[in-house]
Amino acid sequence: MVEHKGAHSVISHLILLLGALLVLFPLYIALVAASHPAEALIGTTPLWFGPRLSENFGSVLGHGLQAAGGAPVWRMLLNSTIMAVGISLGKILISLLSAFAIVYFRLPGRQICFFLIFVTLMLPVEIRIVPTFEVANHLGLINNYPGLIFPLIASATATFLYRQFFLTIPDELLEAARIDGAGPWRFFRDVVLPLSRTNTAALFVVTFIYGWNQYLWPLLITNQESMYTVVMAIQRMVNVPDAPVEWNLVMTTALLGLLPPLLVVLGMQRLFIKGLIETEK
Repeated sequence: MVEHKGAHSVISHLILLLGALLVLFPLYIALVAASHPAEALIGTTPLWFGPRLSENFGSVLGHGLQAAGGAPVWRMLLNSTIMAVGISLGKILISLLSAFAIVYFRLPGRQICFFLIFVTLMLPVEIRIVPTFEVANHLGLINNYPGLIFPLIASATATFLYRQFFLTIPDELLEAARIDGAGPWRFFRDVVLPLSRTNTAALFVVTFIYGWNQYLWPLLITNQESMYTVVMAIQRMVNVPDAPVEWNLVMTTALLGLLPPLLVVLGMQRLFIKGLIETEK
């Protein structure tokens, strides 16, 4: 039995190691490509590091890239970070308040309101993109951060998840809060928010990555290079008319664009996993 468990453990670890290598190999190739000059990547893919890693990172961060619109990548990273954080905080705030109202306020038609919110899940972004752009244009939300953030902060999924979680909170907590003289806002602040901490962390990670990876909406709402996001930069660097693609700079920008979501996931990993699997309230 011991030998059987030992062999099973070895096989399991080998499978996990193989999976990790398959995931990390493209990142390794991107890092290697980012360390070479552009000429070294024409018609071949090096498998070992070159001498230009720091120069390439300095080039994309500190100097404008003509293929990406002329703005330095640090500005695009800043734009993407502001947009992703704004979308995440907006989605969480609106979803928390709407789910709290649906669960704890006995309003007429509240179930109909929740049903209407839930129905929006069946409408893809592409269907709403033209009217949303028209509204944003009339409100002067072109080429600014509110235009990048506000049209994307509503989330039926987050509202549904918070609603389901609030339904699991024991009614005794609500009754105890009423006996202590706590109003709705105090109950929300002192009871509901602390209990929602892990769920909020999990939603923040998911919504941050969602906001960071946005391409279609920033492409429509911005036409100034100072407002471009890093995802737009990578696309523009790859699709260069009448010029060779500088794959070393493309890979460098892709690695820089990977860092903020990676840091968010690693920094909130414990709460993220706990929020996904926690069942005890």
